Amino acid sequence: MNTPSFRAGQADGTSIRIGALVPLTRPGWIEAGRHLLAGLELAVREVNDAGGVAERPIDLVVRDTAADPRRAAAAVEELARLGAVALAGEYHSVVARTAATKAAALSLPYLCSSAVLDELTEQPTEWVARIAPAQSRGWRIYADFLLGAGHSRIAVAAESSVYWTAGTRILRDHLAPRDGTVIEFDMRALTPTALCDELADSRATALLLLVGNPDPAVPIVKAVRRDRRLTEVLIGAPAGQPELPAWAELLGADGAGIPFLRYLPEHLGPLGARIGTALRERLAETPSFVAFEGYDTITVLAAMMNEYGADRRSLARAWPRIAVEGTRGRIRFSRTPGISVRQWTWAPIHVADRDPADPDRFRFLHAG
Repeated sequence: MNTPSFRAGQADGTSIRIGALVPLTRPGWIEAGRHLLAGLELAVREVNDAGGVAERPIDLVVRDTAADPRRAAAAVEELARLGAVALAGEYHSVVARTAATKAAALSLPYLCSSAVLDELTEQPTEWVARIAPAQSRGWRIYADFLLGAGHSRIAVAAESSVYWTAGTRILRDHLAPRDGTVIEFDMRALTPTALCDELADSRATALLLLVGNPDPAVPIVKAVRRDRRLTEVLIGAPAGQPELPAWAELLGADGAGIPFLRYLPEHLGPLGARIGTALRERLAETPSFVAFEGYDTITVLAAMMNEYGADRRSLARAWPRIAVEGTRGRIRFSRTPGISVRQWTWAPIHVADRDPADPDRFRFLHAG
């Protein structure tokens, strides 16, 4: 597999090579990949400008996963052969799970940036850690938000994937003891118009989008917004589709008022604010939490290499010993029940939406 290599350091034989897995082409969520890559590259540039790791520059070698698990597995094998001391990145949970499994089998440390699926590997491993919060934590927080807002009869418009199935299960398990109900609509069998008919008959007061973006998420939002029977139905997107700028560009006012999970504090500290400004300049738009996750990933790996050495085994042993100031708080890794990899416990989480009065502005709705 020949995929582009994007170099942020000097590949002169003295550099430290880090492999980056990023969705840069369809069917991957390209916009999320672009933000993730911006954060990774900004952090590499800052590390190298400050003298690198032990006076050696980082060479970031990027591979496009295109949301394809097989392509990701091949990329991990290639990066291992190229001498990468660690892997970073990936946005899509199913892809990250394949990459994590392959990395563990090859004894290659992997710090996952954005994927949240709880079972990132089937068996516990010392070779993988994660910056993003686990899906179970975030989606339970989202369920609490729904209950607090008066929604106990919830419909989900879902596609078929391990990630969406896990999300539905988390919601149902958390809502059921609190007299909540989850009604599933299979978007493999329904058009957006047919979904509206089913939703109107369901008596659900909220519809959650457990589907890909922009299709079919955007057509579903447009159909529901235009159906007079559904004017009181809350549309939600726990997976974060409204976070990225294209959402507002495609939907305008229709895309506002749709709550989603956002992995940022309500207010950034000095480091986060500085990096936010730099990311905005790099992206020419508001940086998403995905870009901050990318930056934090490289920051952690660089700190680990500086303190414990730039070889694979030393890095794998360093997860529980490292503590690094990231853009969104102090990052430490630990074992969390039910999570198979080392986990930052926990990244900040809140529920936000785009302000109907100004879709370019985010509103803070609920804290995790």
